[in-house]
Amino acid sequence: MKEISSKLAALREDYTSHTLDESGTENDPIKQFSIWFEETLLAMVPEPNAMVLATVQSSGKPAARVVLLKGLSVDGFEFFTNYESAKGSDMAENPFVSVVFNWLPLQRQVRIEGKIEKLSEASNDNYFSQRPYMSQLGAIASPQSRKVPNRKFLEEKFDELKEKYPEGSEVPRPIAWGGYVIVPDKIEFWQGRRSRLHDRIVYRKDNNEWIKERLAP
Repeated sequence: MKEISSKLAALREDYTSHTLDESGTENDPIKQFSIWFEETLLAMVPEPNAMVLATVQSSGKPAARVVLLKGLSVDGFEFFTNYESAKGSDMAENPFVSVVFNWLPLQRQVRIEGKIEKLSEASNDNYFSQRPYMSQLGAIASPQSRKVPNRKFLEEKFDELKEKYPEGSEVPRPIAWGGYVIVPDKIEFWQGRRSRLHDRIVYRKDNNEWIKERLAP
């Protein structure tokens, strides 16, 4: 343990790739996010849509996990999951969440805070129909976040579904599976800089208007 701690304490990296200035950013943070996201695609950042989603459990404890961003609109940031999962239960009780994107190759991070809203049934059906066949079956086979006896239990259920819904047939979307949109009220763009003097530009919503400010690192 002591050896690992010493190695961790010695890890250092100076960030020199980019800069971030108020004058060079959009007035709308979702537009700014779109610009940065396009740059992650050009830079071939692995899994650029992976984001850490933090929710609050009924006990008051925070919980975090990685989910995938699957839509972006003027309303906010969209992702899909099982409504009866642990995170689904958290959000049903407390709709306020936070997400973080970490794009290490570009030395960038985006933090988003906001309130969850469910997407429409039509949006859920449309997205589910576009998912790969095996992913559709997986969504039905998995009682997400619930205890299962073993791996074989899931595999047998999956095989049963493959027989019931052969590839090429229509696979029905589970009632408990669907999407959310995070309607943001705060978005922070972080750009790594030399000597830990990082750039932090934050947008806060005030009376339906975005206010842009610089924060100290």
